[in-house]
Amino acid sequence: MSTATAPFDLNRSVVEQLVRQALQQRLGGEGRLIRPTSHNGGPNPLVVNVSARHMHVCQADLEVLFGPGAKLTKLKDLYQQGEFASEQVVNIIGPRSRLIPSVRILGPIRDYTQIELSYTDGIFMGLDLPLRISGDHHDTPGMVVVGPHGALNLTKGVIRAMRHVHMNKDDMAHYKVKDGDMMKLHIQGPCGVVFENLKVREHPKVRLEVHIDTDEGNACNLESATRIELLR
Repeated sequence: MSTATAPFDLNRSVVEQLVRQALQQRLGGEGRLIRPTSHNGGPNPLVVNVSARHMHVCQADLEVLFGPGAKLTKLKDLYQQGEFASEQVVNIIGPRSRLIPSVRILGPIRDYTQIELSYTDGIFMGLDLPLRISGDHHDTPGMVVVGPHGALNLTKGVIRAMRHVHMNKDDMAHYKVKDGDMMKLHIQGPCGVVFENLKVREHPKVRLEVHIDTDEGNACNLESATRIELLR
């Protein structure tokens, strides 16, 4: 649950802080989708998405941030059918009163509000981010979220997303895994690495896609990858 206050007016000092942080911080976005021509995908191509910091939001919280009746407007489609990066962005404030501006909201609307940050973001914001699968909010920290209409005081829901792979039944049959299993992601290239503890997430209609965060994507210089493999 989140508690909310609205409307919310920014004073001059907060605005100045936001401007300074905008100059210092790398802005969050929709992520970077990497498709090396060499992979061990089966019936579907294997892609890796570097997921930048972002927010998911429920309708009630969206209206606090953007006003009564607010709806997400599509900026561009994401790889999974029906998912999109919205035009709506928010500013987030951590316990050290540090701010990250222009955190993008991803659609569609969910039944919970959640913010996903990298480990580096958590250090900057003064948060000990738990590593969680989306939707698992027990014992997670909160923060203040500021929109153009109002502000949310989230009491929980800020996480570092656990790396995972989305699969349908055909993909799981090819890799001989089931929902909830752990796999390894082998990135070959100049900065090649093996990421362990990649969790399998099943859905009948998803495209085969690995999600890692910006820290992980930067560590292996994913854009230079020559081959990607999923291993049991």
